[in-house]
Amino acid sequence: MISKFLSKLKSILFKSEVSPETPLKKEKKATKSAKTSKTKTKTKTKTKTANTKKNIETLTSLPGVGAKSAKALYEAGFKTTKAVIAADKKDLLAVSGVGVNLVKKLKKLK
Repeated sequence: MISKFLSKLKSILFKSEVSPETPLKKEKKATKSAKTSKTKTKTKTKTKTANTKKNIETLTSLPGVGAKSAKALYEAGFKTTKAVIAADKKDLLAVSGVGVNLVKKLKKLK
């Protein structure tokens, strides 16, 4: 693309004729579509990040669950409060940052 630009610039400076370059126009369209897809990807990533934060905040509504333990539970696969409450004691204890006392508090919610 740079070489085409330089050849066109050279032809303008030295006033020689340049053949119409349609591939240059096609490349511009290709870059526009690439930018569009990048924007869509960024939007999806932002949405996923926002959903993750909302889910983690929801987990902090459980008694005894703070930000760190909520994040650990979320990363362990417990995405909702119902999933945490319904989980077995062994599964909850396997999550780092979750202790016996927290599991007891959560099991009282059943």
